[in-house]
Amino acid sequence: MFIEKTNSHGKYTCYLLRENYREGGKIKHRTIANLSACSEEEIHAMRLALKHKKDLASLIQKCPDVTLRQGLSVGAVWLVYDMARQLGIADALGYSTDGKLALWQVIARVIDQGSRLSAVRLAGSHAACDILGLDEAFDEDDLYANLDWLDTHQARIEDRLFQTAWPERRPGLYLYDVTSSYLEGVCNELGAFGYNRDGKKGKRQIVIGLLCDEKGKPLSIEVFAGNTQDQATVASQIHKAAKRFGGGDITFVGDRGMLKSRQVEDLKEYGFHYITAITKPQIESLLNTGVFQMELFDQELAEIESQDGIRYILRRNPDRASEVRQNRHDKLSSLQKLAAKQNEYLAAHPRARETVALRAVRERGEKLHVTEWVSVCVSERMLSVNVDAQALSEIEKLDGCYVLKTDLRRQVVDKETIHDRYKDLAHVEWAFRISKTVELEMRPIHVRLTSRTRGHALVVMLAYKIVQELALRWQTLNLTVQEGMDELASVCTMEMTLGGKKQAHQIPEPRPSVQHLLEAASVRLPTVLPCKGIKVASRKNLQENRLTR
Repeated sequence: MFIEKTNSHGKYTCYLLRENYREGGKIKHRTIANLSACSEEEIHAMRLALKHKKDLASLIQKCPDVTLRQGLSVGAVWLVYDMARQLGIADALGYSTDGKLALWQVIARVIDQGSRLSAVRLAGSHAACDILGLDEAFDEDDLYANLDWLDTHQARIEDRLFQTAWPERRPGLYLYDVTSSYLEGVCNELGAFGYNRDGKKGKRQIVIGLLCDEKGKPLSIEVFAGNTQDQATVASQIHKAAKRFGGGDITFVGDRGMLKSRQVEDLKEYGFHYITAITKPQIESLLNTGVFQMELFDQELAEIESQDGIRYILRRNPDRASEVRQNRHDKLSSLQKLAAKQNEYLAAHPRARETVALRAVRERGEKLHVTEWVSVCVSERMLSVNVDAQALSEIEKLDGCYVLKTDLRRQVVDKETIHDRYKDLAHVEWAFRISKTVELEMRPIHVRLTSRTRGHALVVMLAYKIVQELALRWQTLNLTVQEGMDELASVCTMEMTLGGKKQAHQIPEPRPSVQHLLEAASVRLPTVLPCKGIKVASRKNLQENRLTR
């Protein structure tokens, strides 16, 4: 293969890429491409490359101005970026500057969780601008402003993702649950005191609602004030399912105590059905009125239909019953140990007052919530812990018992399916666990404004969609998603410079372990990346830019 130069009438110059071949014992030539549109420098470069095509290393040696050095990390960013394209997240966010910045926030959340400042620093060591096609640098202020953009366009983004996930038919079942996330500061506009599921007393919180489809894949996330009750969050989710996600014959699955009479009426207004669980006081009330009997809990899965057409599915979980009883036994042991310790103190200190010791043990009993079946009394300076066997037996009868409630007809769905669909709420609970801790770490929340808090939650939801899909594709591999990210982050570009100017990023062939991760995720690394030469840095002064004195 060679480049041939021809002149036409001494006026026009033509460059042709040609090759030799043999036909019938004769050597002939054929034209592969017309290179006349290329510049003289490009023609010269191609001639050099063809001359040294079997030994490119010698070509670099002949060009002392060409240097190769390790560039930015590319493996983890490219994998998450390609996954975002496969899942439709990149298209949903769009390809404007704001859309690309939002996508970088999602990628950074998957790779290394942290604040907007940490996302900027991450972009400084990863090929973010070259992969995403960003034409200018950004800092943490741009990312904070980008959270406002995400909040403004959240409905449009979620609608696009829904159309990608469900292009033809609509889901027949929606899973919905809420959680809370505590705040370290006091300045978040949505922060308020409420029922704290994190066990952090004395801290403000926000309430987060997550709506998933029947496969457990997130469709929409919404942030509420920290003092919002669970059932007060349901109305907006019903409206989303009816108006934005197409409506239809839908069953709404909500956790215990979430779907009460007002929410059931809202569902009926749109022709929706529901599956939920009732609370323990409601179970006791139905037992007292004779709607169902305790003997039904002895069956594997029992069913009762009331006169108004409501179906109740009853079950006792033996594992949960054993767990509750063991927990109750541990509380009793703890209280008895404290009473014994107080008795030893009273025996060793004749002037100590038994009323003080009695009060200490009773206060512990109240904290342990055992006063309904445990009493503490004192006689002759000796404390005793007494168990009311009858009261304990009454309490234990509902250990591990739960009752599901639905308005779906028997002709439509059987009791086993209803039970299985309610258990699918575990998908939402798992999403909360991943999002709040482990891989994504929604907390601590480094924003104060309402719009930015909601934008931050949307970033976490989009990142979870990627983590969820990666966990599914890597389920046969012996590693976590975070371990896979760390492994991929070790893949760096080879940066080629000519005359001190960056020309391109060449990506080396990954080692077998990394290649295995890429193949399992159905992702293929490119061989070359464009080199934009954009340097991303925080608005704080970098060490090398500071004045020396």
